[in-house]
Amino acid sequence: MENNDDIKVEQLETIQQFLAQENIEGFRQYFIEMHPYDQAQFFMEMEATDRMLIYNYLSPEEVAGIMEHIELEEIQPFFTEMDPRFASMVFAEMSTDDAVDILNEMEKDKVVSFLTIMNDDAAGEIKDLLHYEEKTAGSIMTTELISVYKTQTVKDTMLQLKKDGPNAETIYYLYVVDNDKKLVGVLSLRDLIIADDDTKIETIMNDNVFSVSVAEDQEEVAKIMRDYDFLAVPVVDFQHHLLGIITVDDILDVIDEEASEDYSKLAGISDVDTPDTNPLVAAKKRLPWLIILLFLGLFTASLIGQFEETISQVTILSIFIPLIAGMAGNTGTQALAVAVRGLATGEYGNEGKLKLILREAGTGLITGTVCGIIITGVIFLWQNDIFLGILVGLSIMATLVVATLAGSLIPLIMDRLKIDPAVASGPFITTINDIISVLIYFGLATAFMNMLL
Repeated sequence: MENNDDIKVEQLETIQQFLAQENIEGFRQYFIEMHPYDQAQFFMEMEATDRMLIYNYLSPEEVAGIMEHIELEEIQPFFTEMDPRFASMVFAEMSTDDAVDILNEMEKDKVVSFLTIMNDDAAGEIKDLLHYEEKTAGSIMTTELISVYKTQTVKDTMLQLKKDGPNAETIYYLYVVDNDKKLVGVLSLRDLIIADDDTKIETIMNDNVFSVSVAEDQEEVAKIMRDYDFLAVPVVDFQHHLLGIITVDDILDVIDEEASEDYSKLAGISDVDTPDTNPLVAAKKRLPWLIILLFLGLFTASLIGQFEETISQVTILSIFIPLIAGMAGNTGTQALAVAVRGLATGEYGNEGKLKLILREAGTGLITGTVCGIIITGVIFLWQNDIFLGILVGLSIMATLVVATLAGSLIPLIMDRLKIDPAVASGPFITTINDIISVLIYFGLATAFMNMLL
């Protein structure tokens, strides 16, 4: 039995064979039957010469379907290689919000060029969305929706639905407006279908409609749609005029984007690198944090130098520096991950944050005590020195408690100051905990020096 990879290899070979033979009819019949996601995967694997043939064999609408299934960071080269007039027609056929996302990543002169060639209606819709600030509800909404007036009858609405439905992003919900085009209600397709033809929309609509502001942060919109299980949410301006809708497929993209962004910050870089990222660009993204951490590392080294006399008298103390610092960094990063995730998903209110701090303090105390007891026994058996074992054990216990609290408190404090808590990156927390662990370890060693000599 063939596995999925073997089937895809055969499909790719068949497609390439049609292209090599310039068999337009065979190619179209075979390729168009595929799911758009599979089309996009094969499209990206093809050589530029084969893609140029595909642009000739498919309509702008069919190519638009492929483009909507390609990741944003990978899509620009394909529009660059297309004939500009064909590219503008592809943009016109795409969902407005998807087209805007791509154009926002392009150079301004290219955007102007595409909009100039594009038909006026499509260009107007795209221009309306381009001026919204990135990562807001306005930047990810689509204007391709069906809105109805509350004074319409069910019969008139059904006729409108048949006319405008093919061009709408979704028809499962219809949004109801008054004569001033202010959002006043929502109507499900089910309620519309079962109602009598002469019924007024305002009598069957649900006036308890949830909406988001056009300036709302996209991450907050994602949380709302997740919490309320919405398939779509309407977007309004400050006067409650209906401007567009955000659908669940756009929110899935936002969740993926925000998760990647938080992951990159936790790793101490400004953005996640792709395999094609230029080394110079990758280095530019990583250097700011590394330079900050370099100076923090120098501070840690100078701090150790302050305890030079203690180390010179009991040289074996230096053996355990990496152990204590490493344990502090690890436990701090664990607490950081829990705190950042909770803040990102909106799990913590004020009471939740207090519970998190108390829980992490308890967790640090338990893990610190267990690790401290274990290392005390190991050092006693290894070095036959119970006081050295107790010193290292106490240092680890105290370090793990403080490091766990630091890992949870720092992102909470940043969140309170309206700073992205993911900025409290893993490397940053690790370096801070290195400093804390050195202070605790050598502070205790200096205090109990007489017992070690």
